[in-house]
Amino acid sequence: MQLSVIILNYNVRFFLEQCVLSVQKALENIDGEIIVIDNKSSDDSCAMMKELFPNVKLIQNKENLGFPKGNNIGVAQAKGDYICILNPDTVVAEDTFVKILNFVTMRAVEVPNSEIGIVGCKLIDGTGNFLPESKRGVPTPWVAFTKIFGLYKISNVFGKYYAQYLTENQSGKVDILVGAFMVIKRELYNEIRGFDENCFMYSDDIDLSYMALKKGKSNYYFHETTVIHYKGESTIRDEKYMKRFQEAMNFFYSKHFKKSDVFDFFMKIGVFVFSFIKKNQSKEIKRTIDEYIIFSKNSLQLDLNKKETILNDFSEFKNNVDLNIEIIFDTKSFNYKEIIDFMNSNKSKNLTFKNYISNSNYLIGSNNSIDRGEIITLKN
Repeated sequence: MQLSVIILNYNVRFFLEQCVLSVQKALENIDGEIIVIDNKSSDDSCAMMKELFPNVKLIQNKENLGFPKGNNIGVAQAKGDYICILNPDTVVAEDTFVKILNFVTMRAVEVPNSEIGIVGCKLIDGTGNFLPESKRGVPTPWVAFTKIFGLYKISNVFGKYYAQYLTENQSGKVDILVGAFMVIKRELYNEIRGFDENCFMYSDDIDLSYMALKKGKSNYYFHETTVIHYKGESTIRDEKYMKRFQEAMNFFYSKHFKKSDVFDFFMKIGVFVFSFIKKNQSKEIKRTIDEYIIFSKNSLQLDLNKKETILNDFSEFKNNVDLNIEIIFDTKSFNYKEIIDFMNSNKSKNLTFKNYISNSNYLIGSNNSIDRGEIITLKN
């Protein structure tokens, strides 16, 4: 078997459904399998999986075991030569796995002595904007400091955290990849012993990537396929986030380097500054939608209490920048690659995107990179 796709789920039933639908399409020409591990969700994720995807392997944990252990449980039952660690709040294009596996194969032919570690790809949020965490550098105390205080936005001199020596449209070697999408040989994953189950939140994917580097492997960012990651960097940058980030970095330093008192000092300043900013932020104004544009070859009508314009081809779209437009894609009419390409090409402040999932009759998407996503269930 070529590929095992490992999806760890916790209380995101609708995102999980869409993710599995996209993965099934992407595996049509690949000898692969899907393994879903559920960390004791309280929603109907497991019932949905059993009803809609009875042939997908479902592992139901009796408690929430966290990200590292949950994924390790899934990989332990995988049969593929390669493993893809995939978040449930993602959508892969139909060509994603084919392109990634071809890249790995060709790399081995072109550079026989090249030891490929982990491969990641281009990630966008629900509005089509590139997510910089798709490619990262080793977060030394200084690099982590430039990230927390936003110095990477000022100049590429401070751009090591997000590996800014590569643009989003350049493939190349990077140190660290994000846990939302990682492809790795199962043999290497087991040699590294998988995710460190002692890891704090925010450091598990950093640790796995770094462990691959320590084995003499090269990690790669591959830009030629794009995956939607709806939540993006969804955690609000508040005091709680800062403390968790500090714990994660301290864990990483303690394991691989040494504890940094300098980093601790600057992080304490960061916790205070970001807590102050958070308390003084104005409340976000809720976005109003002036018009829905529905792309459907089936004359799909949704009765959303606003003007609905139905287009059956992407070439018919003309953006009216004076209106806030929500674009709805009928996923029975267009494949995910077409949808992702459209989002990439038409991202705009006045546009948001939702996918219509006919199996369960709902709309799904997110409106910005810090949005945890939106589900609109429709009446039957």
